[in-house]
Amino acid sequence: MVKDKFLVIGCNSFSGSNFVKDLLLSDYEVLGVSRSDNIKKIFLPFLWESNIKKFPNGLKNYNFEKIDLNINLPKLISIIEIYKPDYIINLAAQGMVAESWLSPLDWYQTNVMSQVALHDELRKMKFIKKYLHVTTPEVYGSTDSGWIKENFRFAPSTPYAVSRASCDLHLMSFYKAYNFPVIFSRAANVYGPGQQLYRIIPRTILSALTGKNMELHGGGISERAFIHISDVAKASIKITLDAKPGTSWHISSNQKISIRDLVEKIFYFEKKEDFTKLVKISKERLGKDQSYLLDSSKIRSNFDWNDEISLENGLKDTFRWIKNNLIIMKTLPWNYEHKT
Repeated sequence: MVKDKFLVIGCNSFSGSNFVKDLLLSDYEVLGVSRSDNIKKIFLPFLWESNIKKFPNGLKNYNFEKIDLNINLPKLISIIEIYKPDYIINLAAQGMVAESWLSPLDWYQTNVMSQVALHDELRKMKFIKKYLHVTTPEVYGSTDSGWIKENFRFAPSTPYAVSRASCDLHLMSFYKAYNFPVIFSRAANVYGPGQQLYRIIPRTILSALTGKNMELHGGGISERAFIHISDVAKASIKITLDAKPGTSWHISSNQKISIRDLVEKIFYFEKKEDFTKLVKISKERLGKDQSYLLDSSKIRSNFDWNDEISLENGLKDTFRWIKNNLIIMKTLPWNYEHKT
């Protein structure tokens, strides 16, 4: 029996590479697309997995195309028309909140204009069964009233969040007008082995291991719910296959923690209880939301999904990855570097 084909746009991203890994482990045929192929193996989990079938010159069932949506969208459209994927998972987006204030045009170009151009072509392709749009809780703004359910009542507070909310609304209009088979997923703060070093968890672990100073914006009073990437990947593939078009899904743990408490927990793992010696308190970032708390009861009740990896075990998992690759990581930048 021939399995369905997947296209993963943003396949070299942290989440994308984990989605590719799980798809290949299930023997799906996968075409990965990313604007960058110069990613080290330590950031691509699908290359670590010994159970993924391999050929002498690559992975079985996996092909890669280097394409920048902002520059060469016609090439991607041509490849899609030839490949005819049954399912598309799109993780391509310009991330980072604080930096979006510095060059908002880059965020709107990638997250809105290029996406609209892509979707206007995809809506004409009747072979697409489902299109998973991986979006963000930042579209809601700060969830100060507590855990919120899926909705489209957006209140974005940064150029990044505005760009993502705009694309979500655009895609919902395509669902209503053209029956475009879009599904929306919004995950809580994702972490785990393979994550970019500038993110809060790997950056804090690196600081704890090396003694290098780090900044804690606003004293770390904001609250988040963290979820391991393995739980997110399983949930995302499940809803891609089984959820109805036009629906939205939250993927989150049910536990919240302040960023300060998270940093303290990580330092405590290394027996460095006085983390203030290495952590510098700086002013809060512009537009920083106090909390992103997503009610995930819908996916739990509809698909019998539960997050399986606790924060404590997930942090230990991430610690192991960083310790095993610390020599390489010491040579890499630990801060975000913007690519136009």
